[in-house]
Amino acid sequence: MSLSAETIVIGAGPAGLTTAYRLAHDGHSVLVLEQDQKYVGGISRTVNHKGFLFDIGGHRFFSKSKEIVDLWDEILPDDFIERLRLSRIYYRGKFFSYPLKAFEAFRKLGPIESLACVLSYGKARIAPVESPRTFHEWVRNQFGERLFSIFFKTYTEKVWGMSCDEISADWAAQRIKGLDLTSAVMDGVRRSLGRSGNGKATAKTLIESFRYPRRGPGMMWDAAARKIVEHGGRIAMDRKVEKLHWDEASRLWTVEVVKGNGSRETYTARHVVSSAPVRDLVRSITPSPISRLHARELRYRDFLTVVLMGKSSVALDDNWVYIHDPAVKVGRVQNFRSWSPELIPDETSTSLGLEYFCFEGDGLWNSSDDDLIALAKAEIDKIGLMRSEDVADACVVRQPKAYPVYDDTYADNMTMVRRDLAAHFPTLHLVGRNGMHKYNNQDHAMMTGLLTALNIEAGRAVYDVWQVNEDAEYGEEGLSGVEEALKSERLVPRKVA
Repeated sequence: MSLSAETIVIGAGPAGLTTAYRLAHDGHSVLVLEQDQKYVGGISRTVNHKGFLFDIGGHRFFSKSKEIVDLWDEILPDDFIERLRLSRIYYRGKFFSYPLKAFEAFRKLGPIESLACVLSYGKARIAPVESPRTFHEWVRNQFGERLFSIFFKTYTEKVWGMSCDEISADWAAQRIKGLDLTSAVMDGVRRSLGRSGNGKATAKTLIESFRYPRRGPGMMWDAAARKIVEHGGRIAMDRKVEKLHWDEASRLWTVEVVKGNGSRETYTARHVVSSAPVRDLVRSITPSPISRLHARELRYRDFLTVVLMGKSSVALDDNWVYIHDPAVKVGRVQNFRSWSPELIPDETSTSLGLEYFCFEGDGLWNSSDDDLIALAKAEIDKIGLMRSEDVADACVVRQPKAYPVYDDTYADNMTMVRRDLAAHFPTLHLVGRNGMHKYNNQDHAMMTGLLTALNIEAGRAVYDVWQVNEDAEYGEEGLSGVEEALKSERLVPRKVA
């Protein structure tokens, strides 16, 4: 059986492309299989509609990992712009700066509500929920019940389509790490007084600026794809992986794919790196993993964006606005000109992306584009960010499996899947958000790809990829932090060239 590539990478998102880039750069044979016919980048791609460019969600380029920042600069050296972070929360017909400005928030909430928030926080600190298991319990401990109900509950339940009492505390600990009411208020006071950070490490939730490719994040991944090919790697688009067969005797993988026209192809490899959803991956493997029933229970939240374009009469400087009002279905609004003027084809047009969170097959997902556009126009009018009559064009983009769901069973199911795959398929590597069923940021996804490439090159699992975004040394401080963590375990990791 001849090798098609030493390593096959499933999925051309940030994690998969980072893995392939590192391997190809270091002279290894690598083939990337991507289901999309046109775009690389996965959920971090940039879509073009009649010259209007937009993200599938907003993708800030901010990382505490020097290796990831250096990698961005290596792949896309001359195309980053620095953007101030401007975002707000819409709640009960009012706009609140986010991160919060203490004096503004107290004024808009009013003295009685503000006092109730402070007392609620005090109660939470005096009598916290021991060992919080749910998102509700975790946030209540950090901010108090009152602020949970105002600034967390509605938006979070829009995103996940379930009660905050059904969402695991793991998600809160991962996404709001390093932030509680005290640090938020202190930061808010500084902002109210016109001062920036205090020079200490800042929670990502509170960062004030970020870098961004001038024509959207797709620039990064288009450039990465080109450089993979320049280094001798291959990228095959329009290939949906249907079957993965592991041969224990030869220790080779056979990968069967189907193209959009129905034709089929077969490839072989020593290593398979997968950023595909775990549920789909496990279902495709033979011999069938014993954890297939656990993988089947993993859930995903889907996502669609309605982009409204026109000459708006409403001035708007925000990058994005979180919509905490339960009277509308939209969860977040992106203002693409504020991300970069080059996303807009002229000097005067506005392009707003209204984000709706849903489950594939539900009412929102199955609505026609015309119905979704009508809904978005009515809701943007109600919120006041654009007048519906100013909308000249619109389009809809659907994104399945945008978010792995952190319900109360996901951790146990993933533990079983990880143990099973590691025990029986030693050259199968999981990376990225969907590949690991972890709600990673883009830089964390890239770090999982980078560490996986280094493990493949070393011929053994030197780095624990699963610690990315779980342990601060792995997730935030880059390879230097990883090496410090490994030294404590008396392991000597391979250095990055």
